[in-house]
Amino acid sequence: MTGQQSGDIKVYGIGNPLIDVHASATDSDINELGLEKGTMALIDSERGNEILKHLEDREKKYSCGGAAPNTMITLSALGIPTTLAGIVGNDELGDIYQKRLLEKNVISALETFPGDTGSCIVLVTPDYERTMSTRLGVCQEFGPEHVRHDDIAAADYLYFTGFMWDTESQKEALKAAIKTARNRGTKVVFDVADPFCVERHFDEFHDLIRSSVDILLANRDEARLLLGFDDPQRASVELAGRGLIAAIKSCADGSCLSSGSGVNCLVDAFRVDAVDSTGAGDNYAAGLLYGLIKGYSLADSGKLASYVAAQIVCQTGAQFDDRCAEEVRMGIAEGSWK
Repeated sequence: MTGQQSGDIKVYGIGNPLIDVHASATDSDINELGLEKGTMALIDSERGNEILKHLEDREKKYSCGGAAPNTMITLSALGIPTTLAGIVGNDELGDIYQKRLLEKNVISALETFPGDTGSCIVLVTPDYERTMSTRLGVCQEFGPEHVRHDDIAAADYLYFTGFMWDTESQKEALKAAIKTARNRGTKVVFDVADPFCVERHFDEFHDLIRSSVDILLANRDEARLLLGFDDPQRASVELAGRGLIAAIKSCADGSCLSSGSGVNCLVDAFRVDAVDSTGAGDNYAAGLLYGLIKGYSLADSGKLASYVAAQIVCQTGAQFDDRCAEEVRMGIAEGSWK
């Protein structure tokens, strides 16, 4: 891999490698399919085929994604060495995924398992909201035996999302990874990722946040479900009071960031003409980690996170192509995010 070795890792990500299938949809489509707009639902192959059948006449775009993978790919595009752990199938889609990671200069810690590579159907409505239906496939086979503890110990950050708490094997793998991170001084970054994750794992998420998390990311809805009130600024302060950095995203209203040391800041959103909100949160996380790794203040890291998130919603899909990535790097270097 060009220029990166496992000993150079700054961020070790654990996630679900998924092939994304993007298609335009109307609110009527969402209702007819029985989906809840703006959320992520876990589905089986039969349900996935039903949704794709409904969309068979629509133009579709295929890309390699998944929440944590998106964050690792953007960090790599910004020049931060990352690795991705997870499982792909022994199928054509798994081969494509491995090749894409190589092209994106992300160090692969992916394992191959007999079966189907996971996929995510992303329906984007005219208001740019995205509704996701995810078939995990062999992703859910990721277990403690697949965790590379030496790589976690060598990294500055361990990153994962709430989606990884949905299967017992993945949960146990994360617990093992977190234990290594805590013992070896690697900071633990937890992106809640979805309101339904909070509802499914409310008590466990609170225990996790209290005991093991150094940096927490959540959107307004996720924070409301976690804490029982709808106030992003208050939520960031309350969560940071547990001794961590909290970043609460509120879409067009910007974000609120607080640290356990008492730093509190409000960051305005960048005003852009959005075409697709897919990956906005994943890229916000990448921008925030980039700033912290580079030694920026919490406020500047938050501004940079908003800048990166704003650039991704100006295009279709959750990852920058090479031209857009170069433009974002130039924008960071030139201070366009300030």
